[in-house]
Amino acid sequence: MKRSERLVDMTKYLMERPHTLISLPFFAQRYDAAKSSISEDLAILKHTLATNQDGILETVAGAAGGVRYIPYIGKGHAEEYLGDLASRIEDPNRILPGGFVYLSDVLSNSQDLQWIGRLIATRYAYSDIDVVMTVETKGISLAQSVARYLNVPFVTARKRSKVTEGATVSVNYISSSLDRVAKMELPTRALKKNSNVLVVDDFMKGGGTLTGMEELAREFDSTVAGICVLCEADFDKEKLVEDYLSLVKISKIDTQKRIILAEPGNFLTETDFSQL
Repeated sequence: MKRSERLVDMTKYLMERPHTLISLPFFAQRYDAAKSSISEDLAILKHTLATNQDGILETVAGAAGGVRYIPYIGKGHAEEYLGDLASRIEDPNRILPGGFVYLSDVLSNSQDLQWIGRLIATRYAYSDIDVVMTVETKGISLAQSVARYLNVPFVTARKRSKVTEGATVSVNYISSSLDRVAKMELPTRALKKNSNVLVVDDFMKGGGTLTGMEELAREFDSTVAGICVLCEADFDKEKLVEDYLSLVKISKIDTQKRIILAEPGNFLTETDFSQL
């Protein structure tokens, strides 16, 4: 292979396997090239990724070392995307009864999911996340995207168990959107004990659903390492959770005047982009 061909294939291989350590001998054998040539290739790739703010190529020294690709978005890219997303969410046609916002088009758009997954994975790139947790149904595509870029599994809490999932653990929580007690369940086989859990959801109004997932994680003797939501409604009610991140903050929804006011959430200020 020519160097240009190796670089293309090497980039594709690494990006398809985020957070996976790949040894230099593997690449040397794959391309029938000297280790010195592979090292030069990786140096070019590392520089290009850093320059374009598209990720980190991390080198691990030693006999068992190698390189791994860490999905990591630069602050400039994050500000640009979240500004555009907030602008799109301000569309008055998104207003739903009860002060909710229509987000299904965002959560079914592969490009949006790719951006959101990479952004959240950037924030938790070095947090030792074992699993991503969400609750059915709209959060599933979001959790899948985040888990893909962190290279970890994701689990889905359900409001009603299925026979095909076997025994489950259930918790009761206060649904802040409906002001009533609700229940969510997770199969006992889905989550290993003592896991570090990243909780993600599409929309937070009062945070009741998030507290339910926190309680569910504790039932498995696991720790919630972070909470991140796509959108938060920053009005009307006090939040039941305090330590969380939001990509977009909605400060006002006027159903009569058909007005939505949205802006990037605290994700930008609470994320360290200095690794690039």
